[in-house]
Formats: sequence, structure tokens, C-alpha cells
Amino acid sequence: MLTLLTAMYVVVRAASSEAQPIRVVVTGAAGQIAYSLLYSIAKGDVFGKDQPIILVLLDIPPMLPVLDGVVMELQDCALPLLREVIPTDKVEVGFKDLDAAILVGSMPRKEGMERKDLLKANVAIFKAQGAALDKYAKKTVKVLVVGNPANTNCLIASKSAPSIPKENFSCLTRLDHNRAASQVAIRCGVPADSVKNVIIWGNHSSTQYPDVHHAKVTVQGAEMAAYDAVKDDAWLKGDFISTVQLRGAAVIKARKLSSAMSAAKAICDHMRDIWFGTKEGEFTSMGVYAGGNSYGIPEDLIYSFPIQLKNKTWKVVDGLPINDFSRAKMEATAAELVDERDTAMAFLSQ
Repeated sequence: MLTLLTAMYVVVRAASSEAQPIRVVVTGAAGQIAYSLLYSIAKGDVFGKDQPIILVLLDIPPMLPVLDGVVMELQDCALPLLREVIPTDKVEVGFKDLDAAILVGSMPRKEGMERKDLLKANVAIFKAQGAALDKYAKKTVKVLVVGNPANTNCLIASKSAPSIPKENFSCLTRLDHNRAASQVAIRCGVPADSVKNVIIWGNHSSTQYPDVHHAKVTVQGAEMAAYDAVKDDAWLKGDFISTVQLRGAAVIKARKLSSAMSAAKAICDHMRDIWFGTKEGEFTSMGVYAGGNSYGIPEDLIYSFPIQLKNKTWKVVDGLPINDFSRAKMEATAAELVDERDTAMAFLSQ
């Protein structure tokens, strides 16, 4: 009798020990970035190899037939962690009870479109999505904004979701961070994971500042400052910066499409670091709310800083020495963000 009871206890305990599914939405889910992203999320590369997932795919009504095909493909992957796939064009379905929101969809810049027109269109999108998050999602939801202009879209979404902490919103500069680390690694002839602590400051735009003054490179087992490893200050202050700043445009020129594979990888890296934290002594780059920063950046912005994460909570790496060269570039990208914010806020108040 005791053996039977023990066996029943083990079965019940095993059943109850499986993690509850988390609910994750991807917007713009019929697009090419999502197509590269969804498989990685569904197979456990982002939220953990033992974390079941309910995947919600949100897009505009004309894209629903495409979403049906994406659902079929996800089903056909036979992924053990994927509990349910929900395609929808309704925010009340898409944002209900979310644990994580990856906002990929946005209005792309079209030929002849002025920047203010692009901002106006995206303010409307991210105001509505922020309000929907506020109304339907968990207050603990972690929101990653990918759709450009990502920093300002993230700020608008956050301001439109007042009951969700500002700290729960971030925008993607991990792609720029990965690009910077990769360029240094290629230059030094080492693997990408031999480079750590590059920083992307500011806006996810051509004004961003990829900074390696605090980066370390491991060469033949010895860790050294990036400037000592590269041994080419002119490259690090010139072509390196412009290569990272303009990489997205270079990919579009070559592919005739935007960078989807690398963007999807960066999204996975960003969300995984939120869930599991950064390594001891290392930091990453994320666009986060600038309130209380120690670098003199205007506070009411989403600005990319060096970030460490633990227990799903980020903090800016404070106290890094900033030289005059870096200071000028950090302030230039902040000025662009202030201008974007002020334009967007004028539209938000209409």
C-alpha cells in the first residue's frame, strides 16, 4: 500500500513540477524577422529548454492568411515546448495575460516619406499597442520594441501603458551590439565570444555610438583592452563606427531586404538576457528608460546604455570614464532622440 501511495505521489509531483506555459506575443508575425524568430522561441532558445510556450501571432487583417501558413509550419516542427499557437488580428486576444511582448511590427519608411510622417504613423501604432498592453497584459510583462524608430516607439508604448512599470520596456540595440563585437573579433582574428563589453550608446539609428573604450578582447588566452588588441586607433574611431552605424543600410543594399536573420538572433539574445541575466563582470546594450542615469543623458528618453541584468531586472553600468570623443558622440545621439521624442509627443497629444 505504501509503495502504491509513493508511486502516486511521484506521478502527481512530476505532473505538477512541469513549468506553467508562458504567453508570448510577436507582432508583425507574418513578416520576415518573425519568420526567423518564431522557431527559436518555440524550441526553447530564449525562455529555457524546460519552459512551455503559448505563442501568440499578431498582425494586421490582410496578413491573416500568411499567419495560417506560419501556424502550419510551427505545428509541423513538432516542438515539444510549444503548447499552443494563436494567430490573431485583435489586440484583446494578442495582448491578453502576456508574460512577454516582442513588438516587431511597425510602419516602415516608404520612398518619399518624411521623418515626421514616419513618426506620426508609428505613434498611432504604439499608442494603441501600449494602451492594449495596459488593459490586457500582466503588469509584470516584459516588452521589447523592435519596430523602428525603436527608441521613440518604445517611449510612446511605455507612456501609453501607465500601469506597467517603465522599467519593463526596452528597445533593441543588441543587433548593433552584436555587429560591433563581431567587427572587433574579425579585426583581431578571434571568435566573437572572445570580445566582451562593447557598448552601444543612444539611438538605434545612424547617430548611435558604438564604443569599445571599455571592451575587452581575449587573444591567445590573454585578455586585453580592445584598443590594445586592435592596434589601430584610426580604424576604431573612424571606419569601425561608421560600419556599425550604417550596417543595416548595407545589408538592405546587398540583400534588397532588411537584416532578418541577425535581427532575430539579437532579439533572442536580448530576451534571454532579461530572463537569465548577464554573466558576472559582463554587460550588454539595451535601450532603456534614461531616468536617474549617471551620464548626463536627458531622463525622459529611451536610450541605449551598458546594462547588467539579474532576476529579470536591469541596471545601467554606472561610473565608466567617458572621454571627450565619446561624450560628444553620446550627446549627439541624445539630441536626435530629444528631437524625435518632442515630435512624437506632439502627435501623441493630438
